[in-house]
Amino acid sequence: MKILLVKLSSLGDVVHTLPVLQDIHAALPDAQIDWVVEKSFAPLLSFFVDDHTLNRSINRVITCEIRRWRKSPFSSATGSEWRSFKAALQAQSYDAVIDLQGLSKSAVVSWLARLAPNGKRYALANQTEGSGYEAPTRWVADVAFHIQPHIHALKRSRELVALALGYRLDLTPDFGLKQAVDQQIRAQSAIKIVANTVTFIHGTSRAEKQWPCSHWVELAQHLIRAGHHIALVHGNAAEHATSQAIAQAIAISLGPSGRGSVMVWPMLPLDELTAALAQCVGVIGVDSGVSHIAVALGLPHVQIYNFDTAWRTGPDEQTAIGQVSVFATPAPSVQAVWQAWVDGGQGTA
Repeated sequence: MKILLVKLSSLGDVVHTLPVLQDIHAALPDAQIDWVVEKSFAPLLSFFVDDHTLNRSINRVITCEIRRWRKSPFSSATGSEWRSFKAALQAQSYDAVIDLQGLSKSAVVSWLARLAPNGKRYALANQTEGSGYEAPTRWVADVAFHIQPHIHALKRSRELVALALGYRLDLTPDFGLKQAVDQQIRAQSAIKIVANTVTFIHGTSRAEKQWPCSHWVELAQHLIRAGHHIALVHGNAAEHATSQAIAQAIAISLGPSGRGSVMVWPMLPLDELTAALAQCVGVIGVDSGVSHIAVALGLPHVQIYNFDTAWRTGPDEQTAIGQVSVFATPAPSVQAVWQAWVDGGQGTA
Protein backbone atom coordinates (compact mmCIF):
# COMPACT_ATOMS: atom_id res chain seq x y z
CA MET A 1 0.00 0.00 0.00
CA LYS A 2 1.34 3.43 -0.98
CA ILE A 3 0.52 6.24 1.44
CA LEU A 4 1.18 9.97 1.27
CA LEU A 5 1.20 11.96 4.52
CA VAL A 6 0.72 15.72 4.19
CA LYS A 7 2.05 17.48 7.28
CA LEU A 8 3.91 20.58 6.17
CA SER A 9 4.70 22.49 9.36
CA SER A 10 5.48 23.67 11.97
CA LEU A 11 8.31 21.84 13.73
CA GLY A 12 6.27 20.88 16.78
CA ASP A 13 3.41 19.64 14.59
CA VAL A 14 5.81 17.52 12.54
CA VAL A 15 7.25 16.01 15.74
CA HIS A 16 3.76 15.22 17.04
CA THR A 17 3.06 13.33 13.82
CA LEU A 18 6.09 11.01 14.04
CA PRO A 19 4.27 8.22 15.96
CA VAL A 20 2.03 7.81 12.90
CA LEU A 21 4.99 6.22 11.08
CA GLN A 22 5.39 3.51 13.70
CA ASP A 23 1.60 3.00 13.91
CA ILE A 24 1.32 2.40 10.16
CA HIS A 25 4.27 0.02 9.96
CA ALA A 26 3.01 -1.98 12.94
CA ALA A 27 -0.40 -2.40 11.30
CA LEU A 28 0.72 -2.54 7.67
CA PRO A 29 4.32 -3.82 7.54
CA ASP A 30 4.54 -3.60 3.76
CA ALA A 31 3.28 -0.02 3.53
CA GLN A 32 5.32 2.49 1.55
CA ILE A 33 5.10 5.96 3.10
CA ASP A 34 5.98 9.30 1.49
CA TRP A 35 5.74 12.58 3.43
CA VAL A 36 5.30 16.16 2.17
CA VAL A 37 6.93 18.73 4.49
CA GLU A 38 8.41 22.23 4.47
CA LYS A 39 12.06 22.03 3.46
CA SER A 40 13.35 23.52 6.73
CA PHE A 41 11.88 20.60 8.71
CA ALA A 42 12.98 17.82 6.34
CA PRO A 43 16.28 17.13 8.19
CA LEU A 44 14.28 15.74 11.12
CA LEU A 45 12.60 13.22 8.81
CA SER A 46 15.94 12.26 7.27
CA PHE A 47 16.58 9.99 10.26
CA PHE A 48 13.79 7.74 8.96
CA VAL A 49 14.89 7.50 5.34
CA ASP A 50 17.17 5.01 3.54
CA ASP A 51 19.88 3.47 5.71
CA HIS A 52 19.96 6.10 8.45
CA THR A 53 18.11 3.74 10.75
CA LEU A 54 17.31 0.07 11.15
CA ASN A 55 13.65 1.12 11.24
CA ARG A 56 13.23 2.41 7.69
CA SER A 57 9.91 4.20 7.96
CA ILE A 58 9.82 6.76 5.13
CA ASN A 59 10.33 5.93 1.49
CA ARG A 60 10.52 9.52 0.24
CA VAL A 61 10.47 13.00 1.79
CA ILE A 62 8.97 15.52 -0.65
CA THR A 63 9.91 19.07 0.28
CA CYS A 64 8.14 22.34 -0.44
CA GLU A 65 8.63 25.97 0.59
CA ILE A 66 5.07 27.26 0.55
CA ARG A 67 5.80 29.76 3.33
CA ARG A 68 8.48 31.39 1.17
CA TRP A 69 6.62 30.99 -2.13
CA ARG A 70 3.67 32.96 -0.72
CA LYS A 71 5.90 36.03 -0.36
CA SER A 72 6.64 36.20 -4.10
CA PRO A 73 4.04 34.01 -5.83
CA PHE A 74 4.58 35.44 -9.32
CA SER A 75 8.37 35.42 -9.46
CA SER A 76 10.10 33.21 -12.00
CA ALA A 77 12.03 31.46 -9.22
CA THR A 78 8.82 30.58 -7.38
CA GLY A 79 7.23 29.32 -10.59
CA SER A 80 10.21 27.09 -11.34
CA GLU A 81 10.39 25.70 -7.83
CA TRP A 82 6.64 25.09 -7.75
CA ARG A 83 6.78 23.11 -10.99
CA SER A 84 9.63 21.00 -9.65
CA PHE A 85 7.69 20.34 -6.45
CA LYS A 86 4.56 19.39 -8.39
CA ALA A 87 6.55 16.98 -10.57
CA ALA A 88 8.05 15.29 -7.50
CA LEU A 89 4.64 15.10 -5.83
CA GLN A 90 2.99 13.52 -8.88
CA ALA A 91 5.80 11.07 -9.64
CA GLN A 92 3.94 8.43 -7.62
CA SER A 93 0.29 7.38 -7.37
CA TYR A 94 -1.11 6.71 -3.90
CA ASP A 95 -3.70 4.40 -2.41
CA ALA A 96 -4.24 6.89 0.42
CA VAL A 97 -3.44 10.61 0.67
CA ILE A 98 -3.92 11.83 4.23
CA ASP A 99 -4.08 15.55 5.04
CA LEU A 100 -2.93 15.87 8.65
CA GLN A 101 -2.62 19.68 8.54
CA GLY A 102 -6.22 20.71 7.99
CA LEU A 103 -5.40 23.97 6.18
CA SER A 104 -5.95 25.34 2.66
CA LYS A 105 -2.28 24.89 1.74
CA SER A 106 -2.31 21.22 2.72
CA ALA A 107 -5.63 20.76 0.91
CA VAL A 108 -4.00 22.05 -2.30
CA VAL A 109 -1.13 19.59 -1.88
CA SER A 110 -3.57 16.72 -1.29
CA TRP A 111 -5.62 17.72 -4.32
CA LEU A 112 -2.53 17.82 -6.56
CA ALA A 113 -1.33 14.38 -5.45
CA ARG A 114 -2.15 11.53 -7.83
CA LEU A 115 -4.40 8.70 -6.69
CA ALA A 116 -4.00 5.07 -7.69
CA PRO A 117 -7.14 3.28 -8.96
CA ASN A 118 -9.57 3.13 -6.03
CA GLY A 119 -7.29 5.45 -4.03
CA LYS A 120 -8.83 8.05 -1.71
CA ARG A 121 -8.00 11.35 -0.01
CA TYR A 122 -8.64 11.59 3.72
CA ALA A 123 -8.83 14.59 6.05
CA LEU A 124 -10.27 16.04 9.22
CA ALA A 125 -13.97 16.94 9.15
CA ASN A 126 -13.78 19.44 11.99
CA GLN A 127 -11.56 21.81 13.90
CA THR A 128 -10.07 20.67 17.20
CA GLU A 129 -9.49 23.05 20.12
CA GLY A 130 -6.48 25.33 19.74
CA SER A 131 -5.67 24.19 16.20
CA GLY A 132 -6.13 25.91 12.87
CA TYR A 133 -8.67 24.51 10.43
CA GLU A 134 -9.86 25.65 7.01
CA ALA A 135 -12.80 24.30 5.01
CA PRO A 136 -10.92 23.35 1.81
CA THR A 137 -9.35 20.40 3.61
CA ARG A 138 -12.84 18.89 3.92
CA TRP A 139 -13.91 19.82 0.38
CA VAL A 140 -10.92 18.08 -1.20
CA ALA A 141 -11.25 14.88 0.83
CA ASP A 142 -13.12 11.84 -0.40
CA VAL A 143 -13.57 10.87 3.25
CA ALA A 144 -13.41 13.27 6.21
CA PHE A 145 -13.43 12.03 9.80
CA HIS A 146 -14.81 13.84 12.83
CA ILE A 147 -12.29 13.87 15.71
CA GLN A 148 -13.19 14.78 19.28
CA PRO A 149 -12.46 18.51 19.67
CA HIS A 150 -10.60 18.35 23.01
CA ILE A 151 -7.61 16.22 22.07
CA HIS A 152 -3.83 16.26 22.27
CA ALA A 153 -2.12 17.13 18.98
CA LEU A 154 -0.22 13.84 19.03
CA LYS A 155 -3.37 11.77 19.46
CA ARG A 156 -5.30 13.73 16.81
CA SER A 157 -2.94 12.68 14.02
CA ARG A 158 -2.76 9.09 15.22
CA GLU A 159 -6.54 8.74 15.38
CA LEU A 160 -7.08 10.27 11.95
CA VAL A 161 -4.62 7.91 10.25
CA ALA A 162 -5.95 4.87 12.10
CA LEU A 163 -9.47 5.71 10.91
CA ALA A 164 -8.29 6.29 7.35
CA LEU A 165 -6.34 3.04 7.10
CA GLY A 166 -8.68 0.92 9.21
CA TYR A 167 -6.50 -0.34 12.05
CA ARG A 168 -6.83 -0.32 15.84
CA LEU A 169 -4.66 2.19 17.64
CA ASP A 170 -2.18 1.07 20.29
CA LEU A 171 -2.51 3.26 23.38
CA THR A 172 1.21 3.94 23.71
CA PRO A 173 2.79 6.26 21.11
CA ASP A 174 6.19 5.34 19.68
CA PHE A 175 8.04 8.28 18.13
CA GLY A 176 10.78 6.01 16.83
CA LEU A 177 13.18 8.95 16.99
CA LYS A 178 15.57 7.79 19.69
CA GLN A 179 16.44 4.51 17.98
CA ALA A 180 16.72 6.31 14.63
CA VAL A 181 19.05 8.99 16.03
CA ASP A 182 21.13 6.45 17.96
CA GLN A 183 22.10 4.81 14.68
CA GLN A 184 23.47 8.09 13.34
CA ILE A 185 25.25 9.00 16.58
CA ARG A 186 27.19 5.76 16.38
CA ALA A 187 28.33 6.81 12.90
CA GLN A 188 29.24 10.38 13.77
CA SER A 189 28.48 13.10 16.32
CA ALA A 190 27.94 16.73 15.39
CA ILE A 191 29.60 18.16 18.50
CA LYS A 192 31.24 16.77 21.62
CA ILE A 193 28.77 16.75 24.51
CA VAL A 194 30.14 17.18 28.02
CA ALA A 195 28.97 14.50 30.45
CA ASN A 196 25.91 15.29 32.57
CA THR A 197 24.75 18.14 30.31
CA VAL A 198 21.26 19.63 30.62
CA THR A 199 20.12 21.69 27.64
CA PHE A 200 18.19 24.94 28.03
CA ILE A 201 15.73 25.73 25.22
CA HIS A 202 14.76 29.37 25.69
CA GLY A 203 13.85 30.24 22.09
CA THR A 204 10.36 30.09 20.66
CA SER A 205 8.52 31.57 17.70
CA ARG A 206 6.24 33.61 19.99
CA ALA A 207 7.83 36.09 22.39
CA GLU A 208 5.00 35.70 24.90
CA LYS A 209 6.02 32.07 25.44
CA GLN A 210 9.51 33.02 26.62
CA TRP A 211 10.73 32.64 30.19
CA PRO A 212 12.63 35.54 31.83
CA CYS A 213 16.41 35.41 31.38
CA SER A 214 16.91 35.94 35.11
CA HIS A 215 14.93 32.73 35.73
CA TRP A 216 17.23 30.75 33.44
CA VAL A 217 20.25 32.08 35.34
CA GLU A 218 18.81 31.15 38.73
CA LEU A 219 17.77 27.70 37.50
CA ALA A 220 21.28 27.12 36.15
CA GLN A 221 22.71 27.81 39.58
CA HIS A 222 20.61 24.99 41.04
CA LEU A 223 21.62 22.58 38.29
CA ILE A 224 25.33 23.37 38.34
CA ARG A 225 25.49 23.01 42.12
CA ALA A 226 23.84 19.61 41.63
CA GLY A 227 26.69 18.59 39.32
CA HIS A 228 25.27 19.39 35.88
CA HIS A 229 26.66 21.28 32.92
CA ILE A 230 24.43 23.65 30.95
CA ALA A 231 24.14 23.90 27.15
CA LEU A 232 22.24 26.74 25.48
CA VAL A 233 20.76 26.35 21.98
CA HIS A 234 19.38 28.83 19.47
CA GLY A 235 17.94 28.95 15.97
CA ASN A 236 18.65 32.52 14.84
CA ALA A 237 20.82 35.55 15.57
CA ALA A 238 18.46 37.02 18.19
CA GLU A 239 18.27 33.73 20.09
CA HIS A 240 22.06 33.39 19.85
CA ALA A 241 22.46 36.80 21.51
CA THR A 242 20.10 35.69 24.28
CA SER A 243 22.08 32.47 24.76
CA GLN A 244 25.29 34.47 25.10
CA ALA A 245 23.69 36.86 27.58
CA ILE A 246 22.33 34.04 29.74
CA ALA A 247 25.66 32.20 29.67
CA GLN A 248 27.56 35.32 30.69
CA ALA A 249 25.13 36.05 33.53
CA ILE A 250 25.44 32.45 34.78
CA ALA A 251 29.24 32.65 34.77
CA ILE A 252 29.22 35.96 36.65
CA SER A 253 26.72 34.72 39.22
CA LEU A 254 28.73 31.61 40.07
CA GLY A 255 32.23 33.05 39.85
CA PRO A 256 35.20 30.67 39.58
CA SER A 257 33.11 27.69 40.73
CA GLY A 258 30.96 27.97 37.59
CA ARG A 259 33.79 28.32 35.11
CA GLY A 260 33.43 25.79 32.31
CA SER A 261 29.94 24.73 33.40
CA VAL A 262 28.09 26.62 30.67
CA MET A 263 28.40 26.16 26.90
CA VAL A 264 26.65 27.99 24.07
CA TRP A 265 26.33 25.52 21.22
CA PRO A 266 26.91 26.73 17.67
CA MET A 267 23.82 27.11 15.51
CA LEU A 268 23.22 23.56 14.27
CA PRO A 269 21.16 22.12 11.40
CA LEU A 270 18.04 20.41 12.69
CA ASP A 271 19.37 16.88 12.29
CA GLU A 272 22.66 17.69 14.07
CA LEU A 273 20.80 19.51 16.85
CA THR A 274 18.56 16.48 17.35
CA ALA A 275 21.60 14.17 17.52
CA ALA A 276 23.27 16.48 20.05
CA LEU A 277 20.16 16.66 22.25
CA ALA A 278 19.98 12.86 22.27
CA GLN A 279 23.33 12.73 24.07
CA CYS A 280 22.25 15.01 26.95
CA VAL A 281 20.89 13.83 30.30
CA GLY A 282 17.85 16.06 30.02
CA VAL A 283 16.24 19.22 28.68
CA ILE A 284 14.38 22.15 30.20
CA GLY A 285 12.60 24.37 27.70
CA VAL A 286 9.69 26.54 26.76
CA ASP A 287 6.87 25.40 24.47
CA SER A 288 8.73 25.11 21.15
CA GLY A 289 9.43 22.63 18.39
CA VAL A 290 12.86 21.81 19.81
CA SER A 291 11.33 21.05 23.21
CA HIS A 292 8.95 18.65 21.49
CA ILE A 293 11.96 16.93 19.92
CA ALA A 294 13.25 16.35 23.46
CA VAL A 295 9.96 14.65 24.29
CA ALA A 296 10.19 12.50 21.16
CA LEU A 297 13.71 11.46 22.16
CA GLY A 298 12.41 10.26 25.52
CA LEU A 299 14.68 12.61 27.44
CA PRO A 300 13.93 13.74 30.99
CA HIS A 301 12.25 17.06 30.30
CA VAL A 302 10.48 19.95 31.99
CA GLN A 303 8.41 22.04 29.56
CA ILE A 304 7.55 25.58 30.66
CA TYR A 305 4.15 27.10 29.81
CA ASN A 306 2.93 30.67 30.32
CA PHE A 307 -0.41 29.66 28.77
CA ASP A 308 -2.72 26.81 29.71
CA THR A 309 -2.08 24.82 26.55
CA ALA A 310 0.12 22.00 27.87
CA TRP A 311 -2.85 19.61 27.67
CA ARG A 312 -2.75 20.02 23.86
CA THR A 313 0.97 20.07 23.05
CA GLY A 314 2.99 19.16 26.14
CA PRO A 315 4.17 15.83 27.54
CA ASP A 316 1.15 13.71 28.38
CA GLU A 317 0.55 10.68 30.57
CA GLN A 318 1.71 8.32 27.83
CA THR A 319 5.12 9.91 27.25
CA ALA A 320 8.35 8.94 28.99
CA ILE A 321 8.79 8.96 32.75
CA GLY A 322 10.35 12.22 33.92
CA GLN A 323 8.65 14.37 31.28
CA VAL A 324 6.35 17.01 32.77
CA SER A 325 4.95 20.44 32.01
CA VAL A 326 4.78 23.38 34.41
CA PHE A 327 2.18 26.11 33.89
CA ALA A 328 1.63 29.44 35.64
CA THR A 329 0.86 33.05 34.69
CA PRO A 330 2.56 35.33 33.99
CA ALA A 331 5.29 32.65 34.18
CA PRO A 332 6.19 29.63 36.32
CA SER A 333 8.60 30.35 39.16
CA VAL A 334 12.16 29.05 39.20
CA GLN A 335 11.33 26.98 42.26
CA ALA A 336 8.38 25.33 40.50
CA VAL A 337 10.52 24.36 37.50
CA TRP A 338 13.40 23.16 39.69
CA GLN A 339 11.03 21.11 41.83
CA ALA A 340 9.50 19.54 38.71
CA TRP A 341 13.01 18.55 37.64
CA VAL A 342 13.75 17.07 41.07
CA ASP A 343 10.41 15.27 41.26
CA GLY A 344 11.19 13.69 37.92
CA GLY A 345 14.20 12.03 39.51
CA GLN A 346 16.83 14.16 37.77
CA GLY A 347 18.24 16.10 40.73
CA THR A 348 18.21 16.79 44.44
CA ALA A 349 16.49 19.72 46.08
